[in-house]
Amino acid sequence: MLTILFLACLIGDLLIRYWLARRQIRHVQAHRNDIPAAFAGRIGLRSHHRAADYTVARCQLAMIERIVEAGILLALTLLGGLQAYDLFLGRHIESELWRQMALVAGVLALLGTIGLAFSAWRTFRLEARYGFNRMTPRLFVTDAIKMLLVTLILGAPLLAAILWVMGAASTNWAWWAWGLWVGFNLLVLWLYPSFIAPIFNHFTPLDDPELSQRIHALAQRCHFGLSGLFVMDGSRRSAHGNAYFTGFGRHRRIVFFDTLLSRLDANEVEAVLAHELGHFAHHHILRRIVVSLISAGLLLQLLAWLSTQLWFYTGLGIIPQLGRPNDGLALVLFMLTLPVFTFWFTPIASLLSRRDEFQADRYAVRQCGADPLSSALVKLYDDNAATLTPDPLHSAWYDSHPSAAVRIAHLRHD
Repeated sequence: MLTILFLACLIGDLLIRYWLARRQIRHVQAHRNDIPAAFAGRIGLRSHHRAADYTVARCQLAMIERIVEAGILLALTLLGGLQAYDLFLGRHIESELWRQMALVAGVLALLGTIGLAFSAWRTFRLEARYGFNRMTPRLFVTDAIKMLLVTLILGAPLLAAILWVMGAASTNWAWWAWGLWVGFNLLVLWLYPSFIAPIFNHFTPLDDPELSQRIHALAQRCHFGLSGLFVMDGSRRSAHGNAYFTGFGRHRRIVFFDTLLSRLDANEVEAVLAHELGHFAHHHILRRIVVSLISAGLLLQLLAWLSTQLWFYTGLGIIPQLGRPNDGLALVLFMLTLPVFTFWFTPIASLLSRRDEFQADRYAVRQCGADPLSSALVKLYDDNAATLTPDPLHSAWYDSHPSAAVRIAHLRHD
């Protein structure tokens, strides 16, 4: 029964993705020469063409990537790849903990290698074709090595602890594993601004007294405790721009991409930041963290039950080893197959995210007015080659942010 359900969901996943991608491509191409009235005179036809072509290219690459991922998933599960690898490790590694860690690490390494290959193609072919890439091959490799080291330093102890808990804590292991996961996430939140982010990017204090004063005044109006304003060298890797805040408590800081500051004036920068602070004021970030942690707890409880059910393994093409712990096997199977079943909740998550974006926009309008935010968004859509004419169904399913025309229209009414 699980095999049929798994295959049905996986095939449905691929068909829905393909259908939505084809809709998006046809819709964007059909409106390639039609600039929405709200953007007439603000975005040129050449930029509109570039955004359409960029959107189509991204859709095509995303579908190829998903088909490859589905093929790897089938090869590991129903076609016996994971079974063979588990038996191979069982013959060559005596320590049960190391065997299970090698099982999880091997699968993650395979998926990571495939993801890295697509990332390289996306960076050096697609992004470069449309003028966004500024990454050198050397920097790309260096980033990959750094990410691997950070993952090993932080992730390996967490994986070992969770596997140990799964084997030692009997039926209550999910609660202990959840406690480890919560602690790990809080640790990363604390480490990221001061220790992890500087490994990959260079941060300098904002060297613009007038803009700094305006931002501090905005933060004070928004009751946002601020420990610093920093500029990140995003231009080393990409021409895309952004701004975000990170950290918590007394260590919150605001980070601007240098590409963003080079394109927006002070009023527009303040409006973009006011939008980000709107997420803080409406507790969107905190709510998402809480929901994420609660969801992790529920999923761990589900895994704890599934790991004791023989049909969970056999339904996915795996025969667990008798007389040996199969906790790592259960963890890998759960990790591999969960996205196939949760894909169907994507439109709900997207809808809730867009609701949050509208709330943050309204907050920014109250703080800075509609015109600066509207002007900033138009520039960002133009600079990032975001299509102004997405397919409505594709947008409703995937987009975490409202489409450009809808968002600008809401700003005018707010």
